[in-house]
Amino acid sequence: MSRQQRLTLIATILGSTIVFLDSTVINVALPSIAEGLDAGLAGQQWVVEIYMLTMVSLLLVGGSLGDQFGRRRMFIWGLVGFGATSALCAASPSVEFLVAARGLQGVAGALLVPGSLAIVAATFEGEARGKAVGTWTAWTGIATVFGPAGGGALIGVTSWRAIFWINLPLIVGTIWLCLHAVEESRDPDAFRGIDWVGIALSAAGLGGPVFALIEQPTRGWGDPLVLGTFVGGIVCFALFVLWELHTKEPMLPMRFFQNRVFALANVASLLMFFGMFGSIFLLAQFFQTVQGYSPLQAGLRVLPWTAMPIFVAPIAGALSDRIGGRPLMATGLALQAIGLAWIAFVSTPTVAYSELVTPFVLSGIGMALYFAPVANVVLSAVRPIEEGQASGANNAIRELGGVFGVAVLASVFAHYGGYATGQTFVDGLTPAIYVGAVLVAAGALAALGIQRKRQPQEQEAAQPALEAA
Repeated sequence: MSRQQRLTLIATILGSTIVFLDSTVINVALPSIAEGLDAGLAGQQWVVEIYMLTMVSLLLVGGSLGDQFGRRRMFIWGLVGFGATSALCAASPSVEFLVAARGLQGVAGALLVPGSLAIVAATFEGEARGKAVGTWTAWTGIATVFGPAGGGALIGVTSWRAIFWINLPLIVGTIWLCLHAVEESRDPDAFRGIDWVGIALSAAGLGGPVFALIEQPTRGWGDPLVLGTFVGGIVCFALFVLWELHTKEPMLPMRFFQNRVFALANVASLLMFFGMFGSIFLLAQFFQTVQGYSPLQAGLRVLPWTAMPIFVAPIAGALSDRIGGRPLMATGLALQAIGLAWIAFVSTPTVAYSELVTPFVLSGIGMALYFAPVANVVLSAVRPIEEGQASGANNAIRELGGVFGVAVLASVFAHYGGYATGQTFVDGLTPAIYVGAVLVAAGALAALGIQRKRQPQEQEAAQPALEAA
């Protein structure tokens, strides 16, 4: 690996790490934000949801813009935008201002994540590309794992605003690396245009139901605004599917989902992130709101869960090469579901942390077993030329799972419990996490339906049919 390649890889890791950190570190900051900006449950949900919602709506577009106008250029613009919006988040005078700034931050993030992987793919070739992507995945994962603990430490020393201010020096350093090491690249065969209709329909189709789920605990399903946005969102999402089926250059090629492996792997991803993000959203608050821990202490307490992939993922990756991704994904999701159900079963306002360590570790092992093979399983279902679109689709679907996981599990929490006392919090927490466990278990069943990996001669025979699709 040359010096230029090494610096390029560092720049892409830093850029995407900032995006992933801001999707996880926010959870330990929510109680402090609620206190500082007088934010209720709905306000806290929007702080988390709007970021993922805008990002997932534009993730596929971000990759397309890089292919058309230059990957380095769009990556740098994404960094500048993320820095500016991070400053707006840090300076927010109200929860409404913070939600708006987080939405813009998600737009900038949609340029960074697909751009970083596209730059890596354009910089490396052959086996070096695979190793570079593996390094990118490992380091972004490690940084994300320690995000809640690091964020908790910052909040303890200063305030919740520090989790946004810390982005600025990282972004300045990453821009410097991009200007001095990253070479410009673009796809000369890329479609010259933007699927504006697809963007509008997907944003409305996702945003409508999420808005309804967040607002219904206070307004009720009978409220015209709640019911209208819910039904309108479903209609828009159906129109989005129809549009993508018939437009000449779709943002998300629906024919991918005709492939059983691709479809089931993405269903498993959706349900995995649904249960995981929704549960962590509530558990991070439980440790602070009910048990009185500081943000740092709360972040450290989820480490047995979030740090486990560091130790298990390399072993799982080696196993995946031998036995295939299907059994590992199914086992991992089953362990995650068992861990969540265990947490729900033992949760009380005064539950000892020692009773939570084992299910946290179990959930972490399950998460690692799922993460190790999923990318290869998804990409093996499409032709090499389509790997960029397939990877973007998988990332978007995973983020979509997180969006709806937080919305639905928080809605269940609000229906059965609340913030009045420690007991009412647990009254809402327990059924919400059980729901998450059931959905992750459904993801395990979806993974079981994935076909075994084809042998080379079988793949050759199937290629003409794939190309004709």
